[in-house]
Amino acid sequence: MSLIGDGLNKAVQKAFTRPAPKSAGAQMRYLVKQLGGTKAVAQMLRISQRTVERYVKDQIKKPRPDLAARIEREVKARWQPQIRAKAKAKAASTGGIVIDTRARLGYTAPIGSTDQDRIRHLTIALPPVHAARLFDAQEQGASDARLQEIAAEALREVYFQDGGRRAGSLDEVRFTDIEHLEFDL
Repeated sequence: MSLIGDGLNKAVQKAFTRPAPKSAGAQMRYLVKQLGGTKAVAQMLRISQRTVERYVKDQIKKPRPDLAARIEREVKARWQPQIRAKAKAKAASTGGIVIDTRARLGYTAPIGSTDQDRIRHLTIALPPVHAARLFDAQEQGASDARLQEIAAEALREVYFQDGGRRAGSLDEVRFTDIEHLEFDL
């Protein structure tokens, strides 16, 4: 997926009340139950239907690494959808989201200001409106570049402009060379 999209997913997964299935057989049984059959799971994972059936019956216990990663990603994407929805709704309405990043940040401003890009480590609480924009864009399938633009706009407003109290003439914030990015609800 994407760096920012994965970060948002990990933040939401911290709200889970129960751990997702760990063994390959349990994960496969969960996917079969969610998708309504072994054929749908086989098509989604790009493996044979017979292979899915073997995992369900615990005849195969250890998938190859690339398949294990796909299985885990698909299980986590479907695990506890109501908890996931509640966590997103809370962040988008009252809680907001915290972004912790180490990246190159710069901005476009009037002549005479020091707008040089530099590596900054920021931990900023973003208001609910920005969390809502990020989650909405992610739900609509926005690219990582679009999610990065939304995060940059949020950082411009919250960090550089301090909610409108300074740097009112700041045009654009550049958010590039991301070394570390983590979200928390």
